[in-house]
Amino acid sequence: MKVDILAFGVHPDDVELGCSGTLIAAVNEGKKVAVVDLTRGELGTRGTAETRKTEAAKAAEVMGVDARENLGMADGFFEHNEANVRKIIAVIRKYQPEIVLCNAPDDRHPDHGRSSKLVSDASFLAGLRKIETELDGTSQEAWRPKFVFHYIQDRYLKPDFVYDISNWMEKKMEAILSYTTQFNTTDASEPATYISNPDFVDVIKSRALMFGKRIGVKYAEGYITTKMIGVTSFDAFIQHTT
Repeated sequence: MKVDILAFGVHPDDVELGCSGTLIAAVNEGKKVAVVDLTRGELGTRGTAETRKTEAAKAAEVMGVDARENLGMADGFFEHNEANVRKIIAVIRKYQPEIVLCNAPDDRHPDHGRSSKLVSDASFLAGLRKIETELDGTSQEAWRPKFVFHYIQDRYLKPDFVYDISNWMEKKMEAILSYTTQFNTTDASEPATYISNPDFVDVIKSRALMFGKRIGVKYAEGYITTKMIGVTSFDAFIQHTT
């Protein structure tokens, strides 16, 4: 299945936190969207790999994406090695996205930066035809996404551009709160965490408000790109003029 956007998260809930507003907007524009989680989030303090799987499925339903899968890498201990690069190459060639979204290059959780490099490298290498991969016993054709964008999560990074999600912020929060073991909970049966406190939800909204204010809209998500973006018309700017 070819998609327009393929979003990677190293843990189930990364995509929801970082770029779900963008994905929901894209789905409502009629674009095809798929999500790939690198790990099962099995080292998370709260919940289990099984509960995260159920929550991820619910969040995918809320976002309306066309597909979601998990590559089963080792949470916390996955390496930037040939085996893992090949796994990501294979899934990029499977979905043939025009745009790849992935974790920030630097963040509070060390997995985020490591996965960011892993996905961006695989996105380039997926375009080299002499790297051979198979899917269900069939050889895959080379495919390189046109752009790789890194969504901003916990640590503040200055975005290269922001995406207006004003119409979809409520839906984004619904997707995030699908992870009932992780967010907005005072359940004391497991240890409290940095993200479980209900105040963390306010942080998510505040970040979106801050990015939105920079372009004169209510809410936005921020992205980093190493590839320069070109435009063919000033209309792309005029529509955001306030």
